This record gives sequence, structure tokens and C-alpha cells, in this order.
Amino acid sequence: MKGDRIAIQQLNKNLGLLLVTINQYFLHARILKNWGLEELGEHFYKSSIVEMKQADAIIERVLFLEGLPNLQELGKLLIGETPEEIIKCDLAKEEEKHQALIHAIAICEQQEDYVSRQLLEQQKDVNEERMDWLQNQLDLIASMGLPNYLQMGVLETE
Repeated sequence: MKGDRIAIQQLNKNLGLLLVTINQYFLHARILKNWGLEELGEHFYKSSIVEMKQADAIIERVLFLEGLPNLQELGKLLIGETPEEIIKCDLAKEEEKHQALIHAIAICEQQEDYVSRQLLEQQKDVNEERMDWLQNQLDLIASMGLPNYLQMGVLETE
């Protein structure tokens, strides 16, 4: 099925953001594990897997639309040097993805590519949950301090 060129461009833009986020979450997971924060690291590792599955879904959709998935245009990773910076960097990347998803959903709607729109809406829902979780972690750090937060362990709300 030949897909709309503009919708495919939007899918590829979101694919690129997912690929960056996969690498960012993966590296943060390994950094946290290296620091002995295995539970928090495991949370970010699982997030990288979720991102990978979302990227896979976009790749399959682009191929179905007879487009070429672009895995070459990668943006900049935001790497934190403390647990709090890691969370802030990941929140910033999720906010960037959120804006791109909103734009891509609108484009797919205009181009009447409702299947791609639905795929992106599902990813936006996951993105919003992750942004909420990351913001909650920053709020906890602000209210209880980093040492207490790190001793508390990860609160799974995703």
C-alpha cells in the first residue's frame, strides 16, 4: 500500500526520536547499575525495551506504507551525571517526543492516515505516562531529598 509521503516523514521523525531515547535510556540504565542503583537502572532498562518495541511498530508501519524507515538521522543524547540529572534529561527527551507526536498525529489526521494516527496516539499515551512518572520522581526528590529518594527504591506507576 503506497502511503502518504508527508505521513511517512512524520513517522520517520518520530522513529528518530525513539531511537535516540532507546540509547539514552539504555545508557542511563547501565550508568545507574554501575552506581549500585540497580532498581532504578532496571526501570530505565525496561523503558528502553518499551521504546524499542514502539520503534519496531513504526518501522513496520513505514515499510507497509512502502516507505523507507530512516534509522540514520539520530539526534543528540542527553546524558545525566547524577540520578536527578538523568531523570531531568529523560523528561526533556520525553517532552520533545511528546511535541513531535502531537504534530505527527495532526498531520496523519490531515492526510487521512488513520492507522498511523492511531499508532502514534497509542505511543503518545505511553509517552504521557512516562512523563508523569519522571515528573513524580523529580517531585519526590525535591520533597524528600536525593539520599532519601535513592533509599526508597523505585515506585512503579508505569
